[in-house]
Amino acid sequence: MLIIFKAEHTEDEVEKVRERVLAAGCEAHIVRGLYRVTINVLGDDSKLDPEEFKSYNGVVDVIAVMNPYQLVSRDFHKDDTEIRVKDVVFGPGHFVIMAGPCAVESEEQTLRIARAVRKAGANVLRGGAYKPRSSPYNFQGMGDEGLKILKRASVETGMPIITEALDSRSLEQVYKYADIIQIGTRNMQNFSLLKEVGKLDKPVLLKRGMSATIDEWLMAAEYVMAGGNTKILLCERGIRSFDSRHTRNVVDLSAVPVVKALSHLPVVIDPSHGTGRRDSVSPMSLASVAVGASAVLIDVHDDAQRALCDGAQAITPVDFEQIVSGIRKVASALDKKIEAPR
Repeated sequence: MLIIFKAEHTEDEVEKVRERVLAAGCEAHIVRGLYRVTINVLGDDSKLDPEEFKSYNGVVDVIAVMNPYQLVSRDFHKDDTEIRVKDVVFGPGHFVIMAGPCAVESEEQTLRIARAVRKAGANVLRGGAYKPRSSPYNFQGMGDEGLKILKRASVETGMPIITEALDSRSLEQVYKYADIIQIGTRNMQNFSLLKEVGKLDKPVLLKRGMSATIDEWLMAAEYVMAGGNTKILLCERGIRSFDSRHTRNVVDLSAVPVVKALSHLPVVIDPSHGTGRRDSVSPMSLASVAVGASAVLIDVHDDAQRALCDGAQAITPVDFEQIVSGIRKVASALDKKIEAPR
């Protein structure tokens, strides 16, 4: 439940309500907004009577939250969340383009592609330093050296970095170098990792598990937010397909309006991993803008035939430039702003 205080409340009144919540064995998450203070009751609140709290001095209303995910729900936060990463804004009225190689293969390759996507209009540089692969024999990434390469590319181009953390050890390194921490589809329900990310102060992009329901996805985000990190980007990256011959995954575009109705967090689409096909990246990118997503995450490689990771979905810098042009047209029609980092 949500306990909402009057504008003229006192700290003693808030503390009395907090103590009552704690006495029932629940957690009291206090949120001090610009116009109001609320206590979000976390845990089994069945022993607490909403009518009781309405009688407390300073309390103006009590709202029952029916969803198991409370902090990420619109019941908790009515307005869309806005997340700023340097000069880039994720949120209402904005559309962010994140692009770069699926995997960092060398400094020369990464810098070359970073320059190309920045020139075409990308806002954020993506690139994998640690690569979770289905086969242990596939390229696993350059690790710490890959992070250093991404940082050099970021310094040169001015773009903030998004890259994936796989575990506690890599999370520590990613935190040092990246501006946005990515949690991949295979780790969506790695709850110990989600708890660690929840303690950090950097934005987190949480990819939907390949077989996860929307509720499971939002509950994973709840783990992060319950830890104190409110800067969460939800990324739809495709769910498992039964037609493996023609589609590696299915981009669930319908999930965007559904999630936006349930949650205040920005939603991102990954059309590259979502389809696994370079000829599908452009239409899915344009559709992402139309259905209300806040950003796209696109794989770009200038020699896809020799790419060490997911070459079949990578698009060329020339094609990426055309996609950005199309995104700008759709975004303009919907009054969304695309900003490049200064």
